[in-house]
Amino acid sequence: MHKQLLGSTLWFLSGLALSGAAVAAESYTVDPTHTYPNFTINHLGFSTLHGRFNKTEGTLEIDWKKKTGAVDIVIDAESIDTGFAKRDDHLRSPDFLNAAEFPEITYRSTRLILDANGKSATVEGHLTIMDVSKPVTLIVDSINCGDHPMKRGTYVCGFNATAAIKRSDFGINYALPAVGDEMALNIELEAVRD
Repeated sequence: MHKQLLGSTLWFLSGLALSGAAVAAESYTVDPTHTYPNFTINHLGFSTLHGRFNKTEGTLEIDWKKKTGAVDIVIDAESIDTGFAKRDDHLRSPDFLNAAEFPEITYRSTRLILDANGKSATVEGHLTIMDVSKPVTLIVDSINCGDHPMKRGTYVCGFNATAAIKRSDFGINYALPAVGDEMALNIELEAVRD
């Protein structure tokens, strides 16, 4: 009788532990209507050119308890937008992104560490452009999560991430050094908990 009661108690406690672990790790889907990877780059030494990508999808895994997670982002290279159609067509060409042959830009994390209060993070991973992958670290300086005020029952997290890359590292050498090599990347992202 005591053994049976002890066995049942252990089974119940292990079930609680497993359910607690499941709750700690959460899955999120990137909201493509509120996610804007964007960049700045020097133009001929005169000004700073701003651009963005209009189509992004992806997933996030966050374990709030362990302060870890994973990021998988896919950006549509064709969706580049600098506000000037002729320039955007050139940026899609083989001189730059060669979007017809390489339609996706991806970022896949290898390590994600949340800070103690879960309000910022460091993400290490690989950025792939035109089939060239390079390690890139994202600094997430803002994480804000909560119930969506306009969509009942929807839980959302917003992230602001930055990184710096050199386009030449990915084989994009057109117009160097007149057009800058170093690019500042910013990703303003919202993701909905599954």
